[in-house]
Amino acid sequence: MNAFKNENKRATSIIEGYASLFGVADGGGDIVMPGAFRDSLARKGPANIRMLFQHDPAEPVGVWTQMREDARGLFVRGHLTPGVFKADDLQALIDDGAMDGLSIGFQTLKAQRDRGTGLRRLFKIDLWEISLVTFPMLTGARLQKFRARWPNPSTNRLAIRN
Repeated sequence: MNAFKNENKRATSIIEGYASLFGVADGGGDIVMPGAFRDSLARKGPANIRMLFQHDPAEPVGVWTQMREDARGLFVRGHLTPGVFKADDLQALIDDGAMDGLSIGFQTLKAQRDRGTGLRRLFKIDLWEISLVTFPMLTGARLQKFRARWPNPSTNRLAIRN
């Protein structure tokens, strides 16, 4: 798999999981509804949605390469950027199982609050970024797969570890 070029042949981490789950209330009382990301993803594509650490715009840590809505929620795949100190730290934490949270940063475009429960249903949002976080507001928004790619010295090719 060649998701991107790594000319320096440094370790590269491919991550994937669900950044949002449809129909599930988060800790702030928001429920993302199916289709809420559709327009934003069509307009921006994954390359224009930033991968940040803890929602900090001063801490980009990688690039999202794939995003799609499915029946479960918003599936994302991307890679951490080798040589970025925070990304290198995150790679070690993810590999050790110490970091696996995902969280979305967005602007609400269309929502409706349920008067009985107080929960807010999000029907249309403008997605700005998806962060790797320690404690996601939506507890089920987690990385599900991590693959480290590193140079194989005997062949000068990249080897994949699952």
